[in-house]
Amino acid sequence: MSDTHSYLFTSESVTEGHPDKLCDQVSDAILDAILAKEAQLAAEGYVSPSSGRAANVDDVRCAIETFTTTGIVTVMGEVRTQAYVDVDSIVRDVVRSIGYTGSDMGFDAETCAVSNYMHAQSADIAMGVDESYETQQGTAAADDAYDRIGAGDQGIMFGYACDETSTLMPMPIFLAHRLAERLTEVRKDGTLPYLRPDGKTQVTVRYEDERPVAVEKVLISTQHAPEVGAAQIKADLVERVIKPVFDAEGVQWEGAEVFVNPTGRFVVGGPMGDTGLTGRKIIVDTYGGMGRHGGGAFSGKDCTKVDRSAAYAARWVAKNIVAAGLAKRCEVQLAYAIGVARPLSIFVNTFGTATVPEADIERAVAEVFDLRPAAIIDALKLRRPIYRLTSNYGHFGRELPEFTWEATDKVDALRAACGK
Repeated sequence: MSDTHSYLFTSESVTEGHPDKLCDQVSDAILDAILAKEAQLAAEGYVSPSSGRAANVDDVRCAIETFTTTGIVTVMGEVRTQAYVDVDSIVRDVVRSIGYTGSDMGFDAETCAVSNYMHAQSADIAMGVDESYETQQGTAAADDAYDRIGAGDQGIMFGYACDETSTLMPMPIFLAHRLAERLTEVRKDGTLPYLRPDGKTQVTVRYEDERPVAVEKVLISTQHAPEVGAAQIKADLVERVIKPVFDAEGVQWEGAEVFVNPTGRFVVGGPMGDTGLTGRKIIVDTYGGMGRHGGGAFSGKDCTKVDRSAAYAARWVAKNIVAAGLAKRCEVQLAYAIGVARPLSIFVNTFGTATVPEADIERAVAEVFDLRPAAIIDALKLRRPIYRLTSNYGHFGRELPEFTWEATDKVDALRAACGK
């Protein structure tokens, strides 16, 4: 009788045409436009004649929510900025770039209604960010600017990394994202012109003794033109999507059970098929369920919101721990109070895979990483208009120049701090 611990684990991804992802992209595109315009105004020396406040990208605050259903996109939320951005044009540009450009798609960038209900951020929220609890209590170091800016909200954030893939992401979510990216690529480059923007992918991986050993099931559901049959779609996706992705990653998948549009038809999709809302795909955005999630969405939030910036920092920490060889698998939890600069707690869990005592790793993290929000913002360069790029195919595991939290630049410092 074998003592091997065997189980299946499944993660999903969605394409940029999924209605929830359309909303994430709109929210982040508006945030990017505000950051870019505020920086431009600051460079020009603009000062508001009404408030007397000078334009400064450090002062931008955004919490933007987007909702969509048949024929309409609604934008809501709170902002603080000197910049004016054309929300209507931004929404239509996003919808158009996704590919919703006519009635045959179920949604049209040119004719959909756009409603804008954004308003000014509450002064009560701004107060704690502009002047931290430590500053108000007189405990902030006089020469330390990072002590004087508080967290934009309370909450818990998690970061995760493991050595299952080259990007130190769990294999199921990594493969699901690559399939979703490829599904969009073959639609947009004309390889499979009958595809439509909405789609989902799902990958089931067998683990033995906590290591991935086989892909057992692959599921792709994709919106398509009505005249194309299920057999053709399945054959094309196996040849043009599944095989290229798995071959490129060196993953054996022969023998896996493949499902394509298991209902038999997926013509009605996008906002016509389902409503969409910002922040409703937080497990897709992170680790596919393999690592925990604190519950706070990312998209539409500026970097003073620790839901976003501290989650990026937690991934940065966890990835460097694994890259340093201090553990094969690592989850980092951070906790913050609104208006308080310093995290309330830092917890490192290596699931029994650590090569040094976990207490040493926690001490090394506190020594090597400054996890106050303002320090995170500076270290990861989070005041740039990079956020729409994050809103599809995962905020983690994509080693792009804009994704500074994916850098393994603290490996040597962590190893030294742990005596390795």
